[in-house]
Amino acid sequence: MEYLPWVIVALVSYGMLAPLTSKVTQEVPPTVSLFVATVVFLVLTLGVMAVTDTNLLSYVFLPAAGYIYVGGVFLGIGILSYYIALQRGPVSVVVPIYGMFIVGSSVIGILFLDEAITLTRVGGITSAILAVYLSSGAE
Repeated sequence: MEYLPWVIVALVSYGMLAPLTSKVTQEVPPTVSLFVATVVFLVLTLGVMAVTDTNLLSYVFLPAAGYIYVGGVFLGIGILSYYIALQRGPVSVVVPIYGMFIVGSSVIGILFLDEAITLTRVGGITSAILAVYLSSGAE
């Protein structure tokens, strides 16, 4: 379970993103907000790569890197759309709906990555759908 501390850091850090983005995009356009946040993200990532002595060029031309590029396109579209949604809607509704990516990713993992489908996973996916429905203010 060496991943658990990292998941907790990610949870806390990512949990701060939506309220901050919602606040800033009331005065700064989502595209500008995302661009500046991405620059900060890139500087931070380059710093981590330097500290861990990770050679970028040894990975970017591997055949598997194609998945990274396609993932980058999806990430860019998804995050920009998320920023626009946070500009236009309440955090308490946008975030749960956005959180449905968890369900989508889980289903894709089961269907295309040969991950096991178990009763507890089905229960978790069903619970997530119900939680999003209830927390998004659906009447």
